[in-house]
Amino acid sequence: MKRSALLPLPIVGSLLLTGCGALDMSGGVTLNLVAADYGDNETNSSSIYWNNLARRFEADNPDIKVHVDVVSWNDIDKHLADLIAKGKTPDIAQTGGYADQVAADRLYPAGDVLSNSTQVNLLDSFAKAGQVLGSQYGIPFISSSRVFFYNKEIFAKAGITAPPTTWDELRRDAELIKSKVPGVIPYALPLGPEEAQGEAMIWTMSGGGGLSDNAGNYTIDSQANRATFTWLRSNLVDKRLTYDDPSKVDRKTAFNDFASGKVAMLNGHPGLVSKAVAGNIQYGTAAIPRKDPGIKPSTLGVADWVMAFKAPGHRAEVKKFLNFVYAKENTLKFDEQYNMLPVTQDTLEDMSANPAHKDLTEFLNALPNANFYPLGDPSWDKVSSMLKQRIGEAVRPGSADVLGDLQAAASAEASRARKG
Repeated sequence: MKRSALLPLPIVGSLLLTGCGALDMSGGVTLNLVAADYGDNETNSSSIYWNNLARRFEADNPDIKVHVDVVSWNDIDKHLADLIAKGKTPDIAQTGGYADQVAADRLYPAGDVLSNSTQVNLLDSFAKAGQVLGSQYGIPFISSSRVFFYNKEIFAKAGITAPPTTWDELRRDAELIKSKVPGVIPYALPLGPEEAQGEAMIWTMSGGGGLSDNAGNYTIDSQANRATFTWLRSNLVDKRLTYDDPSKVDRKTAFNDFASGKVAMLNGHPGLVSKAVAGNIQYGTAAIPRKDPGIKPSTLGVADWVMAFKAPGHRAEVKKFLNFVYAKENTLKFDEQYNMLPVTQDTLEDMSANPAHKDLTEFLNALPNANFYPLGDPSWDKVSSMLKQRIGEAVRPGSADVLGDLQAAASAEASRARKG
């Protein structure tokens, strides 16, 4: 499990709220919930949301109590591991991943703890991302997607009237910006170690490839991916239409440069909206440009997850609680409070129709076409680390066979993980 891929938040200490054992004094069941904190101080801690939700659930289900344990993103993985090691496995955990718990055979399948109506209401792409070998264990909780951002003022100065829809249009726009708006980086290509795997996946998908296939096999060194990185090197890096060495540029740097007017175009998540507004940037968003119109539109989807553990043995009670958690009034409240994107169809429809969420329109539109990292593969954490460190080298002039090296290492790691 990993710290949320959605928002890098400041540390908030562990908040242990309410408390009792597996059985309360009246003979009812107590569910233990461990959840990550999306707030950055005590006034907006997720503990407030979860405790309010728990008390409302208890009012309708007096034989079930809910013990809420909200922990900072920096501490939650260790905290959960410590609980399991001490024989105090919680009933439910909400955090950044699930694959390691599936590998240890600790989780209920989603179908055992969700009603049919709740399962059907999950966005299909996110439900599939929670699968391991065809069975869903990870239950999506909140999500994010990536879209194309552009600076409207820079576009106007360069005489560009609409955002690019293809790679060739992006290159032409970048060349116009370089010639007419000096001092601006036309396109940010952050392939540094912070999130190189994300930028790489966006580009490989828009080129008709990807980091893995539908069967979960790594396809880092595919012909389509080689063509993508060759295009990036020849059309953006060699032409000096991006940073001099994208392999050393992190997402944070690219976002800050866009928010200060130093970058004209880049791919970004919803967190970039507030940064752009704070920087007084007149920005626009659009679908991510593709190599050609024949390639299916897609975006990188990221989610945080809910897991239901078998050890406490409270399947029926967990099912009641999770169906309550995923009711629209509750998912909508959390998504709006933390400016997150939904994982359920009814909440997506509500937010899409609400003018208050106009700034999220492109992100919401992209969600149904989201593709994900191979989260269910136990080798992904190590492979992701490899990609972060090296895949940016693939756009350096005269670079070695980076994709081939990464493919060999990823395949070997996958083989080890499946045997072990």
